[in-house]
Amino acid sequence: MLNKVAETIKNVREQTPLVQAITNYVTINDCANILLSFGASPAMCESKAEVEEFVNLISALYINVGTFTEEQEEAAFLAAAKAARLGKPVILDPVACGAISRKAKFTNELLARGQVTVLKGNIGEIKSLAGFQGKVRGVDSLADGKDAVEACRYLAQKHNIVVAATGPVDVVSDGIRTCLIENGTSMLTLITGAGCMVGALVAATAAVNNDRFVSSVAGILAMGLAGEMAAKSLDGVLPGTFRVKLFDYIHNLTTEDVLKEGNIKCL
Repeated sequence: MLNKVAETIKNVREQTPLVQAITNYVTINDCANILLSFGASPAMCESKAEVEEFVNLISALYINVGTFTEEQEEAAFLAAAKAARLGKPVILDPVACGAISRKAKFTNELLARGQVTVLKGNIGEIKSLAGFQGKVRGVDSLADGKDAVEACRYLAQKHNIVVAATGPVDVVSDGIRTCLIENGTSMLTLITGAGCMVGALVAATAAVNNDRFVSSVAGILAMGLAGEMAAKSLDGVLPGTFRVKLFDYIHNLTTEDVLKEGNIKCL
């Protein structure tokens, strides 16, 4: 698995996929910069008058409902439908769907249309969508990892997609294959946008690997490894410096880093 993950990350650098993001205003700049650091090309095109035309040009579509406006919602439906028709991956990040009913309604409707390729949320959001008890506080997950594997498998099988739940231990499943990713650092919880940036990375990796299970593992593992290395480079807890270091280490992440430090357990 690590060899496939490393190859996927390498392919992002070589192919420079164009990732369209209809995303959270709080973290839109972070998503753009993490994509650039990773080797992808970001495009924050979200006008409903433009998105369908722009989808013709992209390699993947990332939809994040964190600060969803009505125009973003309409644009997301249009862009997802066009991307699905063209066979381009659609990554959905259901931010705060366990706390706000409108976000849950949009997420479930897009899933029901069969236009989502990868569903990536935190453990609380994924458990909530699966009908498990998922504790959330706004956009933050308060849920532990109990039942996370079952929730991911259930949603993956129900919608025939890949589902990823991020947390202290990340879970990725396509309903048949499931793995745990144990890379990461608690420092990621001290900055805004860590989850949004992961979603953007998963879109980049999905753009270069048609095996969306492997590509999802690659995007999440890249963030975890870069976070680990950034935290280890610091003398103490320094959230501002950590944010800068995170972009540096994503940029410098190598095949050797993945193969040596990647911590994946296949179930």
